[in-house]
Amino acid sequence: MAALKALFEYRLCSDPVQARTKWLNIIEANDLLWTFISSPKRELIRSILNTLNLEIVKRARPTSVFNFAEASIGNMFLTGARIFSGSFESAIYLLSIVCSIPSTISVLPAINSNFTHHISAGLDDGSSIAGQVAISHPSAPTALPDDALVAPALTAADHDRIEDANLPGSLPVLRRQHIAFSKDDEEPLPAPIQRVWYINPYGHEIWPVANPKVIEAVAASAMVVYSIGSLYTSIVPSLILRGVGQAISGPGVAKKVLLLNSRLDRETGGMTGWGFVEAVARAASESWDPAVVGREDQLSRYVSHLVYLEGEGTPAVDVQALERVGVRCVRVEGVKVKGMVRYHEGMLGRALEGILDE
Repeated sequence: MAALKALFEYRLCSDPVQARTKWLNIIEANDLLWTFISSPKRELIRSILNTLNLEIVKRARPTSVFNFAEASIGNMFLTGARIFSGSFESAIYLLSIVCSIPSTISVLPAINSNFTHHISAGLDDGSSIAGQVAISHPSAPTALPDDALVAPALTAADHDRIEDANLPGSLPVLRRQHIAFSKDDEEPLPAPIQRVWYINPYGHEIWPVANPKVIEAVAASAMVVYSIGSLYTSIVPSLILRGVGQAISGPGVAKKVLLLNSRLDRETGGMTGWGFVEAVARAASESWDPAVVGREDQLSRYVSHLVYLEGEGTPAVDVQALERVGVRCVRVEGVKVKGMVRYHEGMLGRALEGILDE
């Protein structure tokens, strides 16, 4: 299992030429990453990766070639399996079989589709940002410092002349290859995020329906946990899908636990625990009952417990204010890792078990 984990976690280097060479070595089974992987699994994985490689070669054009820089082998496998089977759910199932994931664990795509879905964020100042990467971690600047040498930005017409899989007229920002990005030196957003919504390739708002299996799984759960991650580009996009909020607010889901991040990022700069709870409740309400968006009496409907850390850099939590509206706050001891406060795995597990047993 360690060898499979190393393979699927492996990310190609940032140099496009070296990354392509490494990729070819992997799909030709000439790389050390295969050393401790059994022959049957190796050939199955290679067949899926070669399915993807064939698609990449078929789509190559003088104006559009695939850039392997920083590509994840695990993501490449999922993409190849989706192309092979025609189903993202089937791709996940195949990966779970290869990795011997227990049958008690299910990984369900929030949207069961073969098409790319994009999001846009509206800020408090009235402006908006299109694209998940542009919201959370914009591509690192790669232009030369001398303005006279900077190539002009491509126009929509320029993009339309590029032969790729995007529809003519698609938003240029959604057609970029966001390969070089940084989450270490994040430039703050010009204003806080107010709302997130899905858009089609032309920038118009759409309202996708959640995967029915996700709705069924949520409705049948005793506890829902909003895990640690990017609030507006990971959690909220799953909540605004039609049907999700209604399933979470159903009578069967007794506990709705929000794990508060250990630090703020570009998306959440300046936010407190209240703001996180409010964002989750707003997103869940928008998915099925927009009339109640923003009401305080809706907060505990979607978040019953807030698990948080205390320490330098952690979001502030007003326990009294949250518990006044029915959100119980549970503080967990953290540990310092590279100068940052992080959740202690054992203590976090015990805290969640305690909430479930209440």
